[in-house]
Amino acid sequence: MKESEQHNSPCSDVNKPHRGVYLLPNLFTTGALFSGFYAVIASMNGQFEAAAIAIFVAMLFDGLDGRVARLTNTQSAFGAEYDSLADMVSFGVAPALVAFNWALADLGKLGWFAAFLYVAGTALRLARFNTQIGSVDKRYFIGLPSPAAAALVAGLIWVATVFEWSAQDIDYLIAVYVALAGVLMVSNVLYYSFKDVDLKGKVPFVILAAIVLAIAIISISPSLFLWLLVVIYAISGPVLWIVRRKKLSSR
Repeated sequence: MKESEQHNSPCSDVNKPHRGVYLLPNLFTTGALFSGFYAVIASMNGQFEAAAIAIFVAMLFDGLDGRVARLTNTQSAFGAEYDSLADMVSFGVAPALVAFNWALADLGKLGWFAAFLYVAGTALRLARFNTQIGSVDKRYFIGLPSPAAAALVAGLIWVATVFEWSAQDIDYLIAVYVALAGVLMVSNVLYYSFKDVDLKGKVPFVILAAIVLAIAIISISPSLFLWLLVVIYAISGPVLWIVRRKKLSSR
């Protein structure tokens, strides 16, 4: 049979529509999407701590869906597109609207501009990531990942709510902070992806002890230490960029 006949044959798998989707990984993606939507609703009702926590829950679901898909061999083009759209809601629209309802609304046009800059940064970040899959070094992300940017915003709101900081006293700084998170997402700064970490292999005992210690410290004040952890990660990109530039200039 000729190649053209294979493509035109009614028995060919190429022309068969793919009906149905994989349930398990898309359930986790739906959980992330719901968490982002809930965060927006909670912020509209003035429940900012619940809204911030919901964004962190969305991060947890987002981290699980891809790993579950790979472990169960249920990757699909539909799942990838669905995950990207869910990320736009959970890590783009939700953090921006929560921050806007929390502090930026009182700033008028400056407030919604900062929130929009964050949303636009997320959209551009996701579009660039989707077009660069398979063509960049998997060890690094180009620009701050959108879940980390969402954690930057949600973490600040969570800490401020727990420690009863007044958002009105630092609303201009918050606007700069939110806008900067959006800019970092579309920057060319490299961030370590941790994708080359072998979770199945053996590690020195001291690493396991350090992980246990880190979990214990975070449990003391989850809002504060999770936020500080994300802030350190966000700063690591520009710091490493400066170090690389200095090394290149010294050669």
